[in-house]
Amino acid sequence: MNREYHLKIAEELNIDPHQVESAVRLLDDGATVPFIARYRKEATGNMDEVAITNVRDRLNQLRELDKRRATVLHSIQEQGKLTEELKERILAAETLAVLEDIYLPYRPKRRTRATAAKEKGLEPLAEIIFAQEGIDPEAEAVAFVNAEKKVNSTEEALAGARDIIAEWVNEDADTRAQLRSLFFKKGILSSRVIRGKEQEGDKYKDYFQWEELACSAPSHRILAVRRGEKESFLMVRILPPEEDALAILEGGFVKSSSADSRQVQLAVHDSYKRLLSLSLETEIRLELKKRADKESIEVFANNLRELLMAPPLGQKSILAIDPGLRTGCKVVCLDRQGKLVANDTI
Repeated sequence: MNREYHLKIAEELNIDPHQVESAVRLLDDGATVPFIARYRKEATGNMDEVAITNVRDRLNQLRELDKRRATVLHSIQEQGKLTEELKERILAAETLAVLEDIYLPYRPKRRTRATAAKEKGLEPLAEIIFAQEGIDPEAEAVAFVNAEKKVNSTEEALAGARDIIAEWVNEDADTRAQLRSLFFKKGILSSRVIRGKEQEGDKYKDYFQWEELACSAPSHRILAVRRGEKESFLMVRILPPEEDALAILEGGFVKSSSADSRQVQLAVHDSYKRLLSLSLETEIRLELKKRADKESIEVFANNLRELLMAPPLGQKSILAIDPGLRTGCKVVCLDRQGKLVANDTI
């Protein structure tokens, strides 16, 4: 086991490193969580199922992160673009989301509008406009009109340059981090009924026109609107106020009110509506689904616990014995209401 793993897990979960190391060793040997919690208490220092499960899940996250990190480093190195500074950023990434943001500019892409614009030789024009030094974009674009490369007008040249700038904005890791935070803090979960499905989807009528803050939406409503969407009765979106998102982007990329800055502003707006908003909405959908699933499982577990802890034979006093040759027999007495009266080991 990587020693850094169990030290990190021990610090995060406030558990002794030796307990974490023992639990991980047992997990790697194929032992299940219930088995470790029940029969390997001496090895783990009496860790319960919840603690062992947390260790297992965090260990899997760290291993997946390092596996992906190695893939990213190898990919960028093969492209000949791995610098020491970039390597340090990749090694310092604490989450998959941050790692993927760093990798995004180097990830092999499908053919995009920006790719087509670069093939037409418009990247130098995009660089000139993005610098925002007060030039006249229309005048600069004239030199890039080229019938052979299918750039037939200055407007086509400027549109291609904006596509390239939009992709640069989309691939900026710091910008994505700021917008991700905005999506999680201010994202609005909204659902609308699909036209013509009102009668057929009547069981989802509460969500035919629904809006609430996604970060505080209870798990049952998140799962309900997702079911309605999956069954093609609802259209669901999770977006923050658009003006807040555009304010972040304009603050980071638009330097003035000159003509070239206005071109950058158009590219920034396009980047948000066409690229960033869709990508980040997918992320928040997945995170909300994970949270809702976890909360639902906890509710189910609590209800099941209450059911299992109910008096098994109705209003009767119970004496129960759990045989144990190695550690002794556990004896428990319950009253007529199922409350614990006494327990001992014999």
